[in-house]
Amino acid sequence: MDAARTFAPGGTKTAGGLPGQGMEIADLITPRGVVSQLRATNKRQALQELAKRAAAITGFSDRAIFEVLIERERLGSTGIGMGIGIPHGKLTGLERFCGIFARLDRPIPFEAIDDQPVDLIFLLLAPENAGADHLKALARISRLLRDRAVCEKLRGTERADALYALLTDMTESDAA
Repeated sequence: MDAARTFAPGGTKTAGGLPGQGMEIADLITPRGVVSQLRATNKRQALQELAKRAAAITGFSDRAIFEVLIERERLGSTGIGMGIGIPHGKLTGLERFCGIFARLDRPIPFEAIDDQPVDLIFLLLAPENAGADHLKALARISRLLRDRAVCEKLRGTERADALYALLTDMTESDAA
């Protein structure tokens, strides 16, 4: 992960962040964690692909990540409606939050609360000891992705660097 923009559990930012400031999307994701056209035909395949990408960033096995995500999905779908999924889980041994954002090339069934297919996914992996910070990170992601204007821009953007800029610029301008 990019050491200059990470958020460690306990509310402290590492190298470049100031303790006490609110958590932002840029604290959870790096440009490497953005996928502009993820190809998947179903939820399981999407989670497998995202687990592979998270494995490349975290150094954990894609199988371990996938199992954490599937275990969470068994509790209830992380499809929050309006075409958005926020799969998440806590990973033993993970030191920092890891986010992966994916814009799917076409919407897929995701068992979302509104029964609509999902085309925007923000995966979040948290350290096992993240406690309330895990919930704060999920709330921050949810606030961003429940904004219809933000989602419209994300859906209309095909380049990963532009998606990253939208995700991080939107949150920084919200804080001002």
